[in-house]
Amino acid sequence: MKISDFLAAADVVAALAECTAPGTFHLKKFSKTSGLAKKSADEIKKIFAILDNDKSGFIEKGELRSFLQYFCPEARVLSDTEMNSFVSAGDVDGDGRISFTEFQGLITA
Repeated sequence: MKISDFLAAADVVAALAECTAPGTFHLKKFSKTSGLAKKSADEIKKIFAILDNDKSGFIEKGELRSFLQYFCPEARVLSDTEMNSFVSAGDVDGDGRISFTEFQGLITA
């Protein structure tokens, strides 16, 4: 299963086009354009499981580096700044990683 299985191809293309250059990735904007923000809790849980590459129950910074590539293998990797912003925006409990609840809050808010 791929994240793109949950989203319209045209929406994914549009979302990726908004963040082709380093420093231009903004999760809220990406979530809205790609359609992530409109997904059900069950769909978000499945998407989270795909992103949680090591199946730890959390998305760590290393897993976030390839975030855009889950939508399109040819997409760029996130910069350190973008990756740190992603974690800072969602890491409510300050443990340096994103739980499912934190992820759900990030993309649907």
